[in-house]
Amino acid sequence: MKTQETKSQNQLPLPPGNLGLPVIGETISFLNDPDFATKRQKKYGNIFKTNIFGSATIMMIGADANRFLFSGENQNFTIKWPESVSVLLGPASLSIQTGSIHQTRRKLLSQAFQPRALASYTPAMVEITNSYLQQWANLGQLTWYPELRNYTFDVACKLLVGTDTTNDPHFTELFEEWVQGLFTLPIRLPWTRFSKALKSRDQLLAKIEEIILQRQRQPILATSSEQDALGLLLNATDEDGNSLSIEELKDQILTLLFAGHETLTSALASFCLLLAQNPEILAAARKEQQQIICTGELTSEHLKQMTYLDQILKEVLRVIPPVGGGFREVIQDCKFNGYHIPQGWSVLYQIGKTHQDTTIYKDAKNFDPERFNTDRAEDKSKPFSYVSFGGGMRECIGKEFAKLEMKIFAALLLRGYEWELVAGQNLDLEIVPTPKPRDGLKVIFRSIGVK
Repeated sequence: MKTQETKSQNQLPLPPGNLGLPVIGETISFLNDPDFATKRQKKYGNIFKTNIFGSATIMMIGADANRFLFSGENQNFTIKWPESVSVLLGPASLSIQTGSIHQTRRKLLSQAFQPRALASYTPAMVEITNSYLQQWANLGQLTWYPELRNYTFDVACKLLVGTDTTNDPHFTELFEEWVQGLFTLPIRLPWTRFSKALKSRDQLLAKIEEIILQRQRQPILATSSEQDALGLLLNATDEDGNSLSIEELKDQILTLLFAGHETLTSALASFCLLLAQNPEILAAARKEQQQIICTGELTSEHLKQMTYLDQILKEVLRVIPPVGGGFREVIQDCKFNGYHIPQGWSVLYQIGKTHQDTTIYKDAKNFDPERFNTDRAEDKSKPFSYVSFGGGMRECIGKEFAKLEMKIFAALLLRGYEWELVAGQNLDLEIVPTPKPRDGLKVIFRSIGVK
C-alpha cells in the first residue's frame, strides 16, 4: 500500500523538458552540443527532464541539487552509469559497486592514496615530469594534448601498476581504443566503437593479469619505498582479512588507470591553456616559484609552500572541470523543488553549471584564482558549490593523487619552461569524454633562458 507521502509525491508534476526521439532520445545532442545543458537551463530552469543513453533522465543543476543527491546516496539514489560505461569498466570496478561492497572496497583501495603512499610516489612523479618537459623543449613546437596523454598515462602505469609504457606501446594503443568506446551507444556490431572497445578491454585485462601474476611471483617488499598502487593493493586486506581476487583487481586497476589518466590529461591541458591566456596570472605564478628556494629535487615540503599555485589549480578545475557530472538511478520516488523524481529514472548532476553559479562565484566566467584565497573563499559560502571531484560517499578516491600530480607538473613547468599558443588554431573545447581543445593545443615550447 502506498503511503500518503508517496501519493503526494506522485501528484507533483515531472520536471519540464523534452524526452526527444524514441530510444535515442536526445543522446546525439547531448554528446555533440557543448551548450546542451545551458540551452535547457535557460528554457526550463535548474531542473529538467531529457532522455540520454536510452534512459529517461532528470538533470539537476546547483549546490542545493548536489546536496540533495549526495545526502540521498543508497536511500533515494544509487550509482548509475550509461550501459557503455558500466560494461567497459566491469562489474568489479569501484565506480560500479554499490552499498556495503562499495564501502569496504573503497576503504581497501584508499590505502593506495594515503599520505604515506603519496609521499612515496613524489620522487617518481618528479623524475617522469622532468623527462617529458625536456623532451618537449627539444621538440620546440608541438601539439600538446596528445603529448600530455602520453605523460599522464606513463605516470599512471608506473605509479599505479608498476609497468613501463615505453616497453609496451601496444598497451597504450589498446587503452586509447577502450576509452573511445566509453561514452557511446552500446551497439555490439563489429565496426562500432563500443565493440572495438570491448575487444580492447579483453586484451587489456589479459595484460593486467599477466602483470599481477608476475608481481605475485616476485612480491615487492612491504618496506620498499618504490612501491606503487598495485603493490599496496596486492598486500591490502579488509577488516575480515580478505584480499582482492585477481578478477577484481583487474577491473579495479583498469578503473584506476582511466581515472588517473583521462581526467588528469584534461585538467593539465586546461591549466596550460588558461595560463597562456592569462599572462598576468602566469607571471604571478612564476613569481611565487622564484621565491621558493629549491636547490635539489622538488619535495613535498616545497609543494606545501605553493599556496597561490593551489588557488590556480582549484580555479582551473572550477572553470573547466574534467568531469561534467555524475549519474544516479532513482531507487525510491522522491521530490525536489516541487517536482516528482520517479523511481527507475536516472538523475544527472552538473559540475560545470554548478561552478558557473553567479550567486556563489563573482564574475563566474572570469579566470580568477584569488576567489579561493582565505579572505574570499567563495566556494565555502555554500556546501557542494565546488564539486570538481564529486561529493559525498562517492567522492573521487584518487583526488589527492590527481592534485599531487597536477601540482608537481605545474611547479616544474613554471620553474623551467615557457610556452605560447600557436596562432590560428581552434581552441574551442570538445567536451566528451573530457574537455580538450579541438586542435589539440598547439604550442611553441622552450626552456627558460633559451630563445
